[in-house]
Amino acid sequence: MADEGDKPEKFITPKDNPTLNAEKRQTSPTLESDRAGQLLEQGMAGQQSGDFQPAIAALQQARDFYRNLQDNLAEATSLYYLGLAHYGLGNYQETIQAARSGLSLAQSLSEQRLTGQLFSLLGNAYRHLNDYDKAIAFQKKSLKVFLDLKERTGAMAALNNLGLAYKAQGKHEDAISCQKRALMFARSLEDRQTAGQILKNLGNTYYVLGNYREAINYYEQRLELAQELEEDRVAVQILRNLGNASYTLGDYRQAIAYNQKRLTFARQLADPRSEEQSLGSLGVAYDAIGDYEQAIKYYEQRLKVAREIGDRRAERQAIGSLRTACYALGDYAKIAQYQSEES
Repeated sequence: MADEGDKPEKFITPKDNPTLNAEKRQTSPTLESDRAGQLLEQGMAGQQSGDFQPAIAALQQARDFYRNLQDNLAEATSLYYLGLAHYGLGNYQETIQAARSGLSLAQSLSEQRLTGQLFSLLGNAYRHLNDYDKAIAFQKKSLKVFLDLKERTGAMAALNNLGLAYKAQGKHEDAISCQKRALMFARSLEDRQTAGQILKNLGNTYYVLGNYREAINYYEQRLELAQELEEDRVAVQILRNLGNASYTLGDYRQAIAYNQKRLTFARQLADPRSEEQSLGSLGVAYDAIGDYEQAIKYYEQRLKVAREIGDRRAERQAIGSLRTACYALGDYAKIAQYQSEES
C-alpha cells in the first residue's frame, strides 16, 4: 500500500500573513487595542507552532476585543486563525463556525484574499466531515478568488486542496488534474516544499488507481527532492512506497534496491520500526525471486529487531517467514527450531 499513514496529506495555506494590513485596519490607540494585538499575535504563533489549545484561548479573547472595538478586519483575522487552530485539533464543526463568521466579515469588507483563504479552510473542514460536495464547492470558490487576484500561491493551495477533495470523493482523474496544475504553480514559484507535498499526493493518487508506473514516476521525483532538501525521514517513507509499487509490478530486483536504500536511511536515523519493516520487505522480495538464503538472512535480522523493540506481532511474522523459507530449502532442523521459538 502507498504510505499515506505515516504522514497524512495536508492542505496548503499561503505562507504569509493574510490580513494584518496596517493601512486598512481600524486602529485605536488604547490599552484594549494593544492587548488585542498581543493576543492575536500570541494566538497566531501558537497556531503556527501547533500549540493549539493556548492558541484557541488567545484567539477567542482577541476576537472579543476586536468585536468590542468594531475592528472588523482584525476580528475576521482572529476568526481565521481560530478556525485553523480548531482544524489542527480535528474540531471541524468549530472550524466551520469560526470560518463562516470570519467569511461574513471578510466579504462585507471586500477582503478578497482573506475570503479566498476562508473558503479553502471551509472546504478542508467539510472534506474531513465527508461532505465532499461542499468541500469541492468551497475549494472552487477559493480557486476563483485567487485566480482573479492573479495570486499564484493562493491558486496553488486551492488546487491542491481541491485535488484532495476530489480524491476523497473517489474522482481520482479530477484529483490528478488539479494536482498537476498545483505542481506547475509550485515549480513556477520555486516552492520546493509544496512541490514535494504535491508530488507525493500525485504518487499516492496514481497508486490508488493501480497505475504503479506513474506512481513510481512521481515518487522518484519526490525522492530526488527529499535528498536535495536532506529530508531523510521523508526519503524513508517514499522509498517504502517505491518498494511496494515495484513489488506489485513484479520488479523484485528494483524493490530490493529501494528497500536496501530504505534500510540504510533507517539505520542512519536510528529508526528501528522502519528498519524492521525494511528487513521484512527485503526478505519477501528475495523470497519472490527464489533466493531463500538471502531471504532467511533478512528475516533473521527482522526477528532480532522485532525482539529488541518488543513487537510480538512482527516477531511472529518473522518466525513464520523463516519457517516457510527453510521449508523451501529443505532445512527441517531449522524449521523445528523456529517452531519451538514460536511456541
